[in-house]
Amino acid sequence: MEENIDEADLRLLDLLQQDASRSNQALAALAHVSPPTSLRRIKRLRELGLIEREVAVLSPDRLAPLIGHGLTALVEVTLERQGADWLDAFEARVVADAAVQQCYRVSPGPDFMLVVHTTDMPAYLALAQRLFTSEANVRNVKAFFSLKRAKFDPRLPLAARPWRQNAA
Repeated sequence: MEENIDEADLRLLDLLQQDASRSNQALAALAHVSPPTSLRRIKRLRELGLIEREVAVLSPDRLAPLIGHGLTALVEVTLERQGADWLDAFEARVVADAAVQQCYRVSPGPDFMLVVHTTDMPAYLALAQRLFTSEANVRNVKAFFSLKRAKFDPRLPLAARPWRQNAA
């Protein structure tokens, strides 16, 4: 499958990152392509795996009166043993937990950085016991609790890159 993307593809991807609920007609107009071209390109971008999924980004502040603010923590995790099997096993364990919003293998320093969200501190304690026990091969855990979210933007910057453009 051809993986080259051009300026129109980048415009469509950027527009979808901003608001995936736009109609195809609106996307096409904003991307400066025809509606059939827009549909065909977006289908291809999905098939290439460039679009993983489309989700709704919820407003924690507006949900807070209904469900509470909850507790967000950034968690550094260092494993006792770092072999590929151990890293894979820990990663599988944490990504399967609904409270883990993001999981990154990092270097240098800790082995993993997690973003977790729980309803409160007792729920965080339960998560810590569930994921960071001695059976999980964890040597060290360092948690940082969010006081305020100043920025959250899941968009990737998509400035045109000459090495990725089609020659035609």
